[in-house]
Amino acid sequence: MKNQDFNTTIVLDQSPEAVFRSINNPRAWWSEEIDGDTARLGDEFIYRYKDVHICKMKLVEVIPNKKVVWLVLENYFSFTEDKHEWKGTKISFDLSREGAKTHLRFTHLGLTSEYECYDVCQKAWTDYIRQSLFDLITKGKGNPNSAD
Repeated sequence: MKNQDFNTTIVLDQSPEAVFRSINNPRAWWSEEIDGDTARLGDEFIYRYKDVHICKMKLVEVIPNKKVVWLVLENYFSFTEDKHEWKGTKISFDLSREGAKTHLRFTHLGLTSEYECYDVCQKAWTDYIRQSLFDLITKGKGNPNSAD
């Protein structure tokens, strides 16, 4: 069986515009410790989680209210044998409207079960998307990693 890229989907009552705005504010749902711009094509930012995970992302596709894709330019994990596992993978947020609902499909292209970090990473992404980003969109406040 072919390994599948990790993905998860959430369905929301909010508009694609509201969901798109929230995705482009990862400091409010992923980590308060993000340096750089996070909303326009070509923007680059650095994410940090303590000394455990540091990565540099570049926005390589931005279609307002429909899609955002981040390319992982650099990556460091303290807990894997291959410290650069995510490098070259893409993180995609795809929005579609079905009736009165907005569907957000999150896919980490290249994050498959072959990766050493897969179990930890898929759990973390599931929490960030299904809880923190969902809460930011629906309640106005996410639960990002703190900068402390």
